[in-house]
Amino acid sequence: MQLDITDFPLVWMRRDPAAERHDEALFAQFEALLARQQAFVILSDEGLDEDGHDHPQEARKRAVLWMKRHKAALRAYIQGMVLVEPSAAKRLAGKAFAVMFGQFWGYPLHFGTSRDDALDIAQHLIKAWLPPREGWQTQEHLTKP
Repeated sequence: MQLDITDFPLVWMRRDPAAERHDEALFAQFEALLARQQAFVILSDEGLDEDGHDHPQEARKRAVLWMKRHKAALRAYIQGMVLVEPSAAKRLAGKAFAVMFGQFWGYPLHFGTSRDDALDIAQHLIKAWLPPREGWQTQEHLTKP
C-alpha cells in the first residue's frame, strides 16, 4: 500500500505492488500522520477487494500488534475510511464487513458511489471532528461526572 498525503486531511490509500512487502514503511507513514494530532480521512478509489487481498499470518500479526499500540490515536484522529464502490451489490455486501472493520480498527468504513460522493462523505467526517480534550485518555476523566 501507498499513502498520498498531498491533500491532507484527505489521505488516499492505493495498492502498490512494488510496496506490498514494505509494511514497516506504511506503518511509519501512519505514525507520522497520527503524530500531527489532526483529524484525517482515508480514501481509496479501488473499491472492495473481491479476492480478499489475503495477507500472510505474520503480516496480519504485525498489523494487529501495531494497531493495539496505536489504538487511542487511531480512534482520535482517523475519522473514517471511505471506499469508492460504484456497485450497489458490492456496497450492500460490504455493510457486514464495515461493522467488523469499525470494531477492529476503531473508525468507521463508509462507501461512496463515486469519487465525488466519497469526497463529500470525507468532508462531512472532517467537519464533524472534535479535537480530544486535554487528559482525555486518563482514568480520572472516565470516573468524573
